[in-house]
Amino acid sequence: MTEEIRAEMVANVSKVVAHEGDSVTDGSEVVILESMKMEIPAVAHHAGRVTKVAVAVGDVVQEGDLIAVVE
Repeated sequence: MTEEIRAEMVANVSKVVAHEGDSVTDGSEVVILESMKMEIPAVAHHAGRVTKVAVAVGDVVQEGDLIAVVE
C-alpha cells in the first residue's frame, strides 16, 4: 500500500526525521512542520519504507503539498 503524506496547512519544514530508505511504523514522525510557533508532526499512517522525501529543512509547504511517500 502506498501512502502520500501531504501538508495539512501552510507551514515551514523545521526537521526531516525520516529519510529515503528508512523504515517507519504506524504513527512514526516523518517530518516536523512549524506554523504559528507550533510544531506539527507529519506522520505515517501505516508501517512501511520511506521511498521519497519531497521537502527539506527551511522549505515552505502549502496545504496539500506532498511531503513524503511511504510504501
